[in-house]
Amino acid sequence: MPDPILSHHAIGDDRARSWMLVLHGIYGAGRNWATFARSLNDARPDWGQILVDLRLHGHSRGFEPPHTLTACVHDLVALSGSLDPVPTVVLGHSFGGKLALLSARALRPRQVWVIDSTPSRRSPQGSAYRMLGVLRRLPTVFPDRGAAVAALQGEGFEAQVASWMATNLEIGRDGYRWKFAVDDIEALLDDFFRTDAWDILERPPAGTSVHMIRAADSSVMTEAEAERAATVHVATSVDTLPGGHWLHVDNPSGLLAFLAEKLPSHE
Repeated sequence: MPDPILSHHAIGDDRARSWMLVLHGIYGAGRNWATFARSLNDARPDWGQILVDLRLHGHSRGFEPPHTLTACVHDLVALSGSLDPVPTVVLGHSFGGKLALLSARALRPRQVWVIDSTPSRRSPQGSAYRMLGVLRRLPTVFPDRGAAVAALQGEGFEAQVASWMATNLEIGRDGYRWKFAVDDIEALLDDFFRTDAWDILERPPAGTSVHMIRAADSSVMTEAEAERAATVHVATSVDTLPGGHWLHVDNPSGLLAFLAEKLPSHE
């Protein structure tokens, strides 16, 4: 049986001459970027966006372990090969940012955009990893999404984060359950933290430029990492934009203007 193809949604019309893959962060889904993608498409209708649900996320079910970044790259290669035309830019946020980097040699896009992510190996940390422990402590079934939101807020998460996380619930016969297995998400996060992607920045594929966008109010990419990345290769650039980790929500106009200017022209 062939491997399943990642669930995805296209934003663009017959004016689109090229397409880009958009990769969300952990616990997310392609729809997280839909509002931003529509604005980008309005600004650059020559570029269409393919909003991807990564394995274990959104509607991308039925993917067998191991759940690693290597497996995620394999998923993207299979998806890209099923599309016509094949996307020539990859943009990823957070978890999806490191994945975008790692996919560069397999997909050989014209550009890779990494939005507030780290190319470094480091010990597991941050709110996404803390969420795993919270999910293990909480009930496995909730009577409704509101109960899950309240439980997450009780664990110290802000209302916006708790509401967003609750979109990962689905209704069953006994109530609302998480769409994913916590152990599987932990496997993906563990591999994210133990994977080093600096070699892609230092030696990007011929014809591929890498653009790192760091959120000024985020600690995901450190100053030292930004300084190092800015000097490793002529095809690698680093820019800092105002806003927090969710840059496409915190500063959509700034990110939009930057991308609209820097995406390749078709002239």
